[in-house]
Amino acid sequence: MPSILSASPDYFHINILVKSIIDEAQGYMKNIPKEVIAEEIQKAYIYARNAHEGQLRKSGDPYIIHPVEATRELLILRPDIVTIQSCLLHDVPEDTNKTVEDIRELFGDEVAYITAWMEKLSHLKYRGEERTIGSLRKMFVAMSEDVRVIFVKLADRLHNMKTIEFQPSKEKRERIALETLNVYAPIADRLGIFDFKEALETECFKILHPEEYHKIRAELDVFKEAQEIFTTKVKQLILDHMPEGVAIVDISYRVKSPWSIYKKMQRKWYERVQDIYDLFALRIITDKVHHCYDVLGAIHTIWTPVPNRFKDYMALPKENGYQSIHTTVVGMFHEFRTQPTEIQIRTLDMHRQAEIGVAAHFAYSETGQSKRAKDTYWAAELKEILDNSEDSDFMSQMKIGVFDDRIFAFTPRGEIQVLPKGSTPVDFAYSVHSKLGDNISIARVNGRVVHLDYELRNGESVEIITDKNKHPNITWLSFVKTNRARECIKSYNNKTNREELVEKGRFMLNAHLLKHFNKTLDKDLSLLKYIDGKNLNTEERENLLVQLGNLSRKPSSVARSILENGSSELHKLKELQEQTRIQKKAHTISHDEESLHLIIGGEKHIPYRFANCCKPKVLDKVVAYITREGVNIHKIDCVSLKQQDFDRYLPAYWEGMKTQGLSIRAEMFFENKIWVLKKLTEIFFLMRINIEEIHACQSKDGLSCVTFSLKTEEEDYYLFERLLERVRLSVIEFKDGKLIEMK
Repeated sequence: MPSILSASPDYFHINILVKSIIDEAQGYMKNIPKEVIAEEIQKAYIYARNAHEGQLRKSGDPYIIHPVEATRELLILRPDIVTIQSCLLHDVPEDTNKTVEDIRELFGDEVAYITAWMEKLSHLKYRGEERTIGSLRKMFVAMSEDVRVIFVKLADRLHNMKTIEFQPSKEKRERIALETLNVYAPIADRLGIFDFKEALETECFKILHPEEYHKIRAELDVFKEAQEIFTTKVKQLILDHMPEGVAIVDISYRVKSPWSIYKKMQRKWYERVQDIYDLFALRIITDKVHHCYDVLGAIHTIWTPVPNRFKDYMALPKENGYQSIHTTVVGMFHEFRTQPTEIQIRTLDMHRQAEIGVAAHFAYSETGQSKRAKDTYWAAELKEILDNSEDSDFMSQMKIGVFDDRIFAFTPRGEIQVLPKGSTPVDFAYSVHSKLGDNISIARVNGRVVHLDYELRNGESVEIITDKNKHPNITWLSFVKTNRARECIKSYNNKTNREELVEKGRFMLNAHLLKHFNKTLDKDLSLLKYIDGKNLNTEERENLLVQLGNLSRKPSSVARSILENGSSELHKLKELQEQTRIQKKAHTISHDEESLHLIIGGEKHIPYRFANCCKPKVLDKVVAYITREGVNIHKIDCVSLKQQDFDRYLPAYWEGMKTQGLSIRAEMFFENKIWVLKKLTEIFFLMRINIEEIHACQSKDGLSCVTFSLKTEEEDYYLFERLLERVRLSVIEFKDGKLIEMK
C-alpha cells in the first residue's frame, strides 16, 4: 500500500491531518495493534483521495479535505474503525464513479451500509416538516438499524456548517441552517452528543441571527478574565476543602453556548447576558459514586446552596443516560457577578456519557469494529414509532417520542416510569401495562383524584384505578403523548367504534372544508375519490375518514391532497377566495398602516410593542404575550413562544382578520348554584380556552341553561368531549351538554 505522504504536494496538509486521526484512534483503541489501525484508516483515505482526484470544494480546496475534516469532528465520539472508514468514504458513491458495491468489496458490508445510507440522506432537502416527512422517516430508519449512520451524518453536517460561508446563496445558507437547527441538532441532543448539538446550534445561530450572535459573543468576551480567577482561586479553594481520601480527577467549567443564551434571553426577557443565573457551570469529576456525595457536602460548606435548585440525576438518570448531581450556589465568581452558579458533580464514566451520549456504550473488538450500542428506551421507542405511525402522523410522534424533554413519575410501589413532558395518567397507565390503560377509570396523583388529561409533573406519584367495564375512549387521542398509548387507543376504537370514527372524521373534514372553501362532503364522499394519487373506492374513502377521526391524519392534509388531485370545484372556490383575499389586503394596505387596530384579548386600544425575536409586521398572524413591561406581539409561529408560559398568552389579530384555531358554541345545563360559573371559568382557563361570549337563561324544568361562545388556539376537534369530561368530574350539578356549532 502507498504511504499517505507519497501523494502530490497539494495534499501535504491533508496528509498531516490524516496522520493526526490515526494517532488519536491509536490512543483510544488500546486492544487493537497500532499497525492495523493505521493500515485500515490509510486504506480508506487513499481510496477516497484517488476517487475524488480533481474535484474541488467551493473554497477551492481539494474535495478530500471535507471527509477528512468531518472525520476529525467525529473523533470526539471515539468511533470504531468502520465508522472512521465510512466517514472518509461517505461522499464517494454520490460524487465519483465508484459504487457502494465497489466499497463493499474492499471494506465490507458495514462500511457499505453506512456509505449507502449517507448517499440517500444527501438528497434530503428541508422544505418544512410536511414536505419532507417521507425522507426524514428514511433517515430515522437508518438510525434505528445502525446509529453509526447518524454519527457520520452529524460530523458531515458540522463540517459543512463550519465552511458554509463559501456557499454563495444566502437563501441556501439559511435553508441549510434551518434544516440543521430543526432536524440534526435535536437528534444530537436526544443521542446525548452535546458537543455536536452546541456546535451545530452555534453555527446555525451565526447564519440565522448574525447581529444577535455577535452581540452575545461580545458580551461573553467580558468574562474572559473570570477564567483567570477560576484558575487561581476557585479551583484551589475546592481542592483545599475536599475530605481526605476523595480523589478529584478534574475540575473545569463551561460557559453557556451562544444559542442557549439567546433562547433564554428571549424566553425570560433578560436584557444582558450577565443577567442569566446559570451562565457558568462548574464541573467536578471524581473517581467513585459515593465520593460525588462527599464532594457535594464539601461544596455546600464553601458556598451557600440555592433552595430548590438541587437535582440528583445519578439516582434518577435522564432518558438519554445522563447522570450527574446538580446544585446551584451563591458567591462563586463574585468579583464579576452576583448571580448563582451551577455545579455539576459526576464520575469519569458519567462524564464520558455526558459528553458523547450513546457513543459511550460502544466497545471495540480486536478487529476495530464496535459492538452495537446497548438497547435504550429511546431506540426502542424510535422503532415503535417507525413501525406504527403513518407518514401523516410521523413528525408529531417523533417530536413527542424522541425530541421532547422527559419527566419521571412513580407507581404506588415506587417504581419509576419515564414519560415525555406533558404526559397524562392515561400515558402513565399504558406505560405500565396495556391492560391497565385499556381499563383505566380513575387516576389519583399524590392521593388526589385528577381528570384523565391532567399533565403530570416530575416526581408525582400516580395511582390508576381500573374498571373492567371501561374501555379506551377515542377522545383520549387528543391529549395522550406516548406512541404506545396512541396505538392502543386507535387499535381498540378502529375495531369497535368504526362508525363513530367515520362520523367524527366526516365532521372534522366538513368543518375544515366549510371554513376554507365553503364546501362540505356529499353522501358519496365524491371529493375523496382521488387522494394521494390513488382512486379510492367507498370503503377506502371511509377508511380515510377513520384516519381523520382517530387523529392519524389532519383535515388540512386531506384538503391539500384534494386540491393536488384536481378537484375542479375546490379549485374554483380557492381561486375566488384568493382573489378576494388579495383585494381585501390591497384595500387595507392602501390605508395608513398606523391606523389599523390590533385586537388584543377582544380589546382595541391596549398598548403593545413588536417582539424582536420574530419581528412581526402589520397584517401578520400574531399572538400577544404579557410581560412585566407590558404586552409583546409575536408571530403565531414564533419559535421562542414554544418555551413560554401559556397562561400569559392573549389572542390577537388585526381588525378585519379572523383569529386562528377553532370556534365552539356549546350549551350546558346546571342546577342554579352560585359557584358553578366560577368553576366553569377555571376549567376553561386550565384547558386554555378563551371565552368570547356567555348567555344564560332558565329552562322549563328549572335548570340554568348557559350558552358559551368559545375559542381555542389549536384545532382540537375532540375539545368539546374533553370539556364535558372535565365538567362531569368537577361540577356535580351538571346535567347535560351539547355542541351547537364548531368551526
